[in-house]
Amino acid sequence: MIIAVDGPTASGKGTIAKAIAAHFGLPHLDTGLLYRAVGWQVAANGGDADCEADALVAVKFADDLLQNPELRREATGALASRVSIHPAVRSALFDRQREFATQDGGAVLDGRDIGTIIAPEAEVKLFVTASVEARAHRRYLEMRDSGVEVTLDDIESDLRRRDERDRNRKEAPLVPAPDALVLDTTALGKDEAIAEAISAVEHSRTR
Repeated sequence: MIIAVDGPTASGKGTIAKAIAAHFGLPHLDTGLLYRAVGWQVAANGGDADCEADALVAVKFADDLLQNPELRREATGALASRVSIHPAVRSALFDRQREFATQDGGAVLDGRDIGTIIAPEAEVKLFVTASVEARAHRRYLEMRDSGVEVTLDDIESDLRRRDERDRNRKEAPLVPAPDALVLDTTALGKDEAIAEAISAVEHSRTR
């Protein structure tokens, strides 16, 4: 069983995907980490995230980079959004994601184009979303608790820019798959959102 969990930054899709994977005993891949790794590597190479050639070179990052906590930083997320608009980068990472999705026994993948591009045959497709204001507040609390100094206004502005890039890129724009269940977590707590998502998956399995 392939479960696709898509949605914008800070919507809760990663937390939900991990919980679904744990509940059903499936392997999980945060595909956004792949793009974060490319973005981080571009910067480490002294390249330009907006240059497709520089980003394509960075696709050859070392596997252990995925364990680097720097990938979770807000600045790296912004770089990931910039490199993800390049068709050559998306193509280079496609096979890696497909291999994970189609492994024996199934898998859970979260990202922005899992249900539309990476695994359109997924048995269950969730599109997790929330208002920009709610997402910015969550990210602000997360960064504050991590000791990172940032303002709520800056985070909200950054999320709006990233949403604009993700939704309007030519290759694999951020949109719900036609058959995806849209889960709005704006007014939901973490446990509530997870419970609703797991319930949706269980319902889909029994249809």
